[in-house]
Amino acid sequence: MNRQFQAVIFDLDGTLLDTLGDIAESANAALERLGLSAWSIEAYRQFIGDGVENLARRIIPADRQQPEFLQQFAHLFREEYGHRWTHSTQPYPGIPELLDQLTAHQVPMAVLSNKPDEFTQQCVRRFLGRWPFRMVLGDRPQMPRKPDPAGALQIARALEVPAEAIVYLGDTKTDMETARSAGMFAVGVLWGFRTAEELLAHGAQKLISHPLELLVLLGLK
Repeated sequence: MNRQFQAVIFDLDGTLLDTLGDIAESANAALERLGLSAWSIEAYRQFIGDGVENLARRIIPADRQQPEFLQQFAHLFREEYGHRWTHSTQPYPGIPELLDQLTAHQVPMAVLSNKPDEFTQQCVRRFLGRWPFRMVLGDRPQMPRKPDPAGALQIARALEVPAEAIVYLGDTKTDMETARSAGMFAVGVLWGFRTAEELLAHGAQKLISHPLELLVLLGLK
């Protein structure tokens, strides 16, 4: 393994798992229950990645963004997502093979997501449960969400690996900003929700278009 890097932190939605359809359908169901219009599934590529509260602010009309209304949407979204989080979600092509290789080489792995922690834990157990992630963290009240580096640095301490020796994979500007703020190596993935231009503009140090390309960076292929 490349001595420069000793561990990998993954974002979840748009990086390990294709969750777009289930998130979009859940959000649209919540909007419809509130008497609001739905968005296209593709539109959600620009809406998700920064937590439920920010999702609400992006899809609810400005004249309806009273705090109580936003909280009501967040409650309904969690309820709807609880009914359909397994409908179409699956690992991206190449992710199982990547995780197999990292596991075989005993590379410490972790997940850091802005998805609510309950759903982050459920998704990892359901879809990625056969791989040994050392730590899995979602959005929790006691920890600021990404791009604040607190969660990433908590993982670094738990893994006992210096931040500069950790590769951080993600698909949005939030992930790139998180990685750079934490002093980690920022890798933008091109199979997720956002564009190469966004990733590069926000600090990506390398872009990869297939999961197995990470093995080359790590010196494992």
